[in-house]
Amino acid sequence: MQTDSLGDRILNGERRALARAITLVESNRADHRAQAAELLAQLAGAGRQSLRIGLSGTPGVGKSTFIESFGMMLTGQGLRVAVLAVDPSSARSGGSILGDKTRMERLSRDPNAFIRPSPSQTHLGGVARRTREAIALCEAAGFDVVLIETVGVGQSETVVSEMSDLFLLLLAPAGGDELQGVKRGIMEMADVILINKADGDLKATATRTCADYSGALRLLRKRPQDPEEFPKAMTVSAVEEQGLAQAWDEMQTLTQWRRDNGHWGANRAAQARFWFDQEVRHALLARLDTPHARALMDQLGTEVGTGQTSPTAAAERMLAELTGGTR
Repeated sequence: MQTDSLGDRILNGERRALARAITLVESNRADHRAQAAELLAQLAGAGRQSLRIGLSGTPGVGKSTFIESFGMMLTGQGLRVAVLAVDPSSARSGGSILGDKTRMERLSRDPNAFIRPSPSQTHLGGVARRTREAIALCEAAGFDVVLIETVGVGQSETVVSEMSDLFLLLLAPAGGDELQGVKRGIMEMADVILINKADGDLKATATRTCADYSGALRLLRKRPQDPEEFPKAMTVSAVEEQGLAQAWDEMQTLTQWRRDNGHWGANRAAQARFWFDQEVRHALLARLDTPHARALMDQLGTEVGTGQTSPTAAAERMLAELTGGTR
């Protein structure tokens, strides 16, 4: 594959080239990894930046509906929007449904939008292994906003905050009270909490839930990267497309404040260091994955399973073998 040609087509905004490049960076083949690294290095010089928005929430809260309505609003304003949707992979078969494009039928037909579903595979934290690189490709392709929809598994889903400029958390009406709101983890990572489905019979309930979370957010320690009124909770209705413009205004306000006060660049620099650390860890683990190491793992695993040795002692033996007896 000629990465120079592919890179030029991505810089020209060709959607097919972008899709092909994301497939390339998601591949685990050694030759594809080398080509992906070359392509990303080539595109890094373009210096293009998008607003990266991470979006999480429990299954059934309406993430896909919100993204479609929100994305249509943004494209209606002349913005180009990319959606990277991560679907959960089966722990048994490893397969994923990847049905996000069918759930966002209107947005998938919009010429100013690009939707790419990807399987989470074995990667934890609500995102896929190469989501960060897919974001870089979307930025190079000239998209103004990149929405990263996570798997939606719960309060541990915080990795997306390490690759986004804003982190939105969608909650359902009556989804919790102030006690739920102050729980650590995903709650304290959110920049804006959106109570979705604030329509019909649920509108009053959504308003009360929003008030509960607003009170809970005041109990959390104020973050130095936020102005006085953030993080905040708001109500929206993705179905009726109510509150979306106000939510977008708040996102822009927070983004501009962080730019003006130097937090934007500092956050991206910290994220780059975080992913450098992750890449080194993954590379080291990959280099230890040899036939000898796998055979030793099987042998020690059998001994642990039969009670001949403890997991801790077996791990010590494994590491001593891999490091030549030095730790």
